[in-house]
Amino acid sequence: MEGEWSVEDVLDTMGDDYARQILAALSHEPRPAKELAEVCDISLPTVYRRLERLEEQELVSSHTETDDDGNEFRLHECNFESTVISLDDEEYDVRIYRRRKLPGRFSRLWDDLQVE
Repeated sequence: MEGEWSVEDVLDTMGDDYARQILAALSHEPRPAKELAEVCDISLPTVYRRLERLEEQELVSSHTETDDDGNEFRLHECNFESTVISLDDEEYDVRIYRRRKLPGRFSRLWDDLQVE
């Protein structure tokens, strides 16, 4: 896992009902926090706290969008495709399979194919 988060931190986050609801809602499409609050029936402050933690753990990413009236808002999206939690030798292991942008995949493939 990238970053400085422990397995326990990720399991705690995944064990949080609100965080799971937000991730489920974001798995379908990117959404602003206000829409997440409505869809998940969670207070807006709770949504912001969970989004902050999810972004810190790189499970969610966000960027600024502008609507037709010129108002800016943050759009949040799920940053991974799947998570596998396994127990091996009495220890938990968490693997997060991240979404990768297609151009990044091609450049990494090209780099791997080049012979020095």
